[in-house]
Amino acid sequence: MSTQELTKDNFDAIVSENDFVVIDFWAEWCGPCRQFGPVYEDVSERHPDVVFGKVDTEAQPELAQAFGVQSIPTLAVIRDQVAIFAQPGALPESTLEDVIGQARKVDMDEVRKAIATEQKEQSEKGQQQEG
Repeated sequence: MSTQELTKDNFDAIVSENDFVVIDFWAEWCGPCRQFGPVYEDVSERHPDVVFGKVDTEAQPELAQAFGVQSIPTLAVIRDQVAIFAQPGALPESTLEDVIGQARKVDMDEVRKAIATEQKEQSEKGQQQEG
């Protein structure tokens, strides 16, 4: 599957309708982004079960800001609507394949438990500070 352009208009729908989304934050003027583009496209062809999206940070600054993107390219991985990986820098093909392989192995039930525990602890801290 080729990559899809992600915008503020389609982002939520794509992330909520797909279990596994890999996102490349890039810009036309960015040399490393242009070098990474073909690698990203090639890898996307080998993983038809994964949605590969591209966010043009010039056209979609709100999405870049929401992910805290400070340099490009930045790669992000979302599983079950939870961002589990984000890293700036153009990755070699083998490293990108490794990131995808590792992301496949993440136990999302464990991730959700950890998030719930952290939210509970934050809530309790907030209540203690108020009282």
